Amino acid sequence: MQNNKWTFTRCLMILLGMIWLIPLLWMTVTAFRPKQVALQSLFSPHFTLDNFGRVWEAAPFGQYFVNTFLIAVCVYAVQVVTATMAAYAFARVDFRGKNVVFLLFLAQIMVPADVLIFPNYNVLQELGLLDTKLGIMLPYLASAFGIFLLRQTFMTIPKELDDAGVMDGCSKWRLLWRVYFPLARPAYIAFGLVSVSYQWNNFLWPLIITNSVENRPLTVGLAIFAQSFEIGAQWTEVSAATLLVIVPLIMIFLLFQRQFINSFIHSGIK
Repeated sequence: MQNNKWTFTRCLMILLGMIWLIPLLWMTVTAFRPKQVALQSLFSPHFTLDNFGRVWEAAPFGQYFVNTFLIAVCVYAVQVVTATMAAYAFARVDFRGKNVVFLLFLAQIMVPADVLIFPNYNVLQELGLLDTKLGIMLPYLASAFGIFLLRQTFMTIPKELDDAGVMDGCSKWRLLWRVYFPLARPAYIAFGLVSVSYQWNNFLWPLIITNSVENRPLTVGLAIFAQSFEIGAQWTEVSAATLLVIVPLIMIFLLFQRQFINSFIHSGIK
């Protein structure tokens, strides 16, 4: 009975996965097909790379890639520092009201980022940071999810390592970066995938505060490209541009998927 249930679950997962893959496969095939046969229902053996060349020349996707890469990497680098220190404090440091403060951090996970767009916009306007890369990054430099994930990981590290480090003369700062940081590397990889993918796909906030090509990320650039008068309903160019945007994320996930899954298993997150 249990084997039948497991077989049914696997078949259902495979079916759902195939359904999810249909739009991705259609977009990939369309991106490599000539305009004349792009929307034909019958399969055609004709494929071309001209769509990618036209896309690269029609919009500054090179600048968009640079902007998005800088935003994603800088946000994650700062999040590593802030989340590591906060997670260590919640996992190993005793202070008054620790559980209440931790619950407040967890509550932030349930608050959608879009709810804070209006107050964040007003703050950046007063600071003169509209239409800047720093303005895009500022609301995301601390991550409640990152703090939670790292805190759960730090709780699994034996406290005896703390005692051994103190006997060797390590300060808390040195203990944190010499012991906890290396042992929690799978969690940092998983958090990095979540953080980078979120910033890579972030659309509404950059759309609101950016106006120039020099600061516009890929998602906003892709939307403007797809809706431009020159492109219209030319699905081959739109599919090629979309494929350019998502391929880096797919490659990163495939490269680190094992560490991504293991980190959640070891931290006890279902």
